[in-house]
Amino acid sequence: MSKGSLLSASIGRKLLMSVTGLFLITFILIHMSINLLLIFDDSGELFNVAAHFMATNPLIKIMEPVLAIGFLVHILWSLMITVQNMKARPVGYNKSSQAINSSWASRNMLILGAMILVFLGLHIYDFWWKIKVAGSPLLEMSTGSVEGMHNTYALVTTLFKGSVIYCLIYIAGGALLGLHITHGFWSAFQTIGLNNIIWRKRLFVLANIIGWIFIIGFSSIPLYFMIKF
Repeated sequence: MSKGSLLSASIGRKLLMSVTGLFLITFILIHMSINLLLIFDDSGELFNVAAHFMATNPLIKIMEPVLAIGFLVHILWSLMITVQNMKARPVGYNKSSQAINSSWASRNMLILGAMILVFLGLHIYDFWWKIKVAGSPLLEMSTGSVEGMHNTYALVTTLFKGSVIYCLIYIAGGALLGLHITHGFWSAFQTIGLNNIIWRKRLFVLANIIGWIFIIGFSSIPLYFMIKF
């Protein structure tokens, strides 16, 4: 393979990872917005209606496999790029210089990603698996509104109310996700081409704001149940 084609392949992988990353950020933002309904309505009706809509809407059903593919592509491409960068890194690379010129998140995106993947697996097992496959007696509790609607609110809040450890894990997961997105958002737009001095500064500020939105948004849910219940 020539140097030109190798460079194109590298850019192509980074571009694909950036596009899938931005797609996943959009989904996670929607997911977080729905989850925040947990703390705005203690009756659970708002959250149950939103969860029911997400579970039964035909467009959402179509998007679920697309989302799964997006996650897989993003993970695999990030691994490929990390391995490629490690191979290209010269012997005697100055780590102290790297630390000065980059953030902790940017130097440890693979570690952050791996930790988030563990959190995602736990989240899928506790909620998605029970809602979609295994079922739970909590889901069958009466909602008092739409017939046939699962009581997803009971399933989610019971876990938060009954386990301080899970609340702390959820807070840690939200913090890790926010750090990962902070660098990922900024890096994605740089890869797309918005990397001049003016846009670099703007995107850096915007990325930090978005990262903190995710950290505060996801952390506020378990904190609410820890404090109130």
